[in-house]
Amino acid sequence: MKEADVEQYSRRWALKTGSLGLGALAAGLISGCSAVAPEQRSTAPAASATPPPSATASSQPASAFSAAYPSRSQVIEKFKEIPAGQFGLDIPGIELGLPKGSEYAALTFDACGGPNGSGADETLLDALRELQVPATLFVNQRWARANARLLAELASDQLFEIANHGTSHAPLATGGQSAYGIMGTGSIAQAYDEVMGNQLYLAEQFGITAKFFRSGTAHMDEAGAALCRELGVLPMNFTVNLDAGASFDATTVAAQVSQLRAGDVGIGHFNQPASGTAKGLAPGLVQALDSGLRFAKLSDAWRGLPLATGQQGHRL
Repeated sequence: MKEADVEQYSRRWALKTGSLGLGALAAGLISGCSAVAPEQRSTAPAASATPPPSATASSQPASAFSAAYPSRSQVIEKFKEIPAGQFGLDIPGIELGLPKGSEYAALTFDACGGPNGSGADETLLDALRELQVPATLFVNQRWARANARLLAELASDQLFEIANHGTSHAPLATGGQSAYGIMGTGSIAQAYDEVMGNQLYLAEQFGITAKFFRSGTAHMDEAGAALCRELGVLPMNFTVNLDAGASFDATTVAAQVSQLRAGDVGIGHFNQPASGTAKGLAPGLVQALDSGLRFAKLSDAWRGLPLATGQQGHRL
């Protein structure tokens, strides 16, 4: 194996095994995102007067923001002969860790939305602020609608950056795959809607240009990953699971944080304030900082590197 292949293999092995098995990972991702039945995915009540985008081509919002991206019809035409490929957490095309040689680790936290997933962990956010540790916050459109005022505050805070966690929190599955019983998007057109619905919503309502995407359940297929790059957003997962979907107690969260090393990306959740995530994060971060580990937002770690291979050629 080449050195780069060995490094990639070891990262993927750690993702699958580490200190928790795939069963715990599955249960954790579901609990943190509070998954609902597929027919309920987009029924969370809106907290603003802006209606949720539909999954139909005719209702895609037309704005100055949408002109910066390939259109739905262009994507359908380009991807019509591209197979779905592998489906999972760590398929080719998804980034797990930071660029090779990075001297930093990155914290990422998801806010999944929905009837039981639209809370806000202010204690966690305050801990990051007190310790001055930057983080990338992956926000689903349902959560954004329920927490518009807080999201506007977070978007203006230089300690944080906002990333795209999808429109309805579906796995990005162009071949119709599902994860943990949650239906995927089912086609390249629906995958486009899942990414772009929230991408444009964040831009139009909050002035946010999200540079990274994580799908609902963190699962997608190879075509979905390629679609993200075509749209100029980097499909980003993780190397260390910090809270198993906000299901770990504080002691376990602290232990998971202690596993972070330079180049790692940790995933947690900031939409479950009753969980042990915040209580474990703070002491874990103090230990990590005392050891000399430094943290960066994803965009800082990837600055200057190309995010896409498609027509946009986006760079940070």
